[in-house]
Amino acid sequence: MKKTALLALVSVAATLPAFAQNKIDDRLGNSAEVLRQILAKPDEIPQAYLNKAKCVLVFPGVKKMAVGIGGTYGRGVIVCRTGTDMTGPWSAPAMYKIDVGSLGVQLGSSTTDYVLLVETPTGAQKILSGKMKLGADATAVAGPTGAKAVGANDTNVDVLTYSRAKSGLFAGASLASASLDTDDDANKSVYGKDVTATTIVREGGVTTTASGKPLVAVLTKASPKWIN
Repeated sequence: MKKTALLALVSVAATLPAFAQNKIDDRLGNSAEVLRQILAKPDEIPQAYLNKAKCVLVFPGVKKMAVGIGGTYGRGVIVCRTGTDMTGPWSAPAMYKIDVGSLGVQLGSSTTDYVLLVETPTGAQKILSGKMKLGADATAVAGPTGAKAVGANDTNVDVLTYSRAKSGLFAGASLASASLDTDDDANKSVYGKDVTATTIVREGGVTTTASGKPLVAVLTKASPKWIN
């Protein structure tokens, strides 16, 4: 009886790493698909803002927590342009977390996709440094779309934020009190070693994995060069 129980525990323990890796692979795949869908419609994120972006964060399928618990929390990825001035090719993805707090899910849905464009080197540096809050540590506004994008090029804004409720359209989303932080455990799982987000996206300390390549490919196709 004891031997059977021990074998069962060993079997469960052996499957946990594979399960965790599958979840991370799903996160990367879902992020690529969310980004592909939003970039397929130029009116939802104007090309000029994507071309200027230093980094892009994607949080697919962020779910609102149960009533009584409060808050909305999700996991996603960040990809940045490489090079000392962050104008080079897109980097390998690093794993990230978002805590939307009491804002709830946008547009009245239980599940929301978020896309954030980091438009300034200062904003990128602050986000990559670790836990930070939009609106306090970095300026953030709802991203302009379509005709609203005309004249919206404010060089003092670090981050433009967009959201899409399930089966809906992407639109500017106010995330002024959302917190962002690195997902170090997930990064270790992906790259097989302790590695910081800065090392991944700024220093080129890792090679893009097979599960991360579709995401990088979507960005490379949509915005191959940085244009101010």
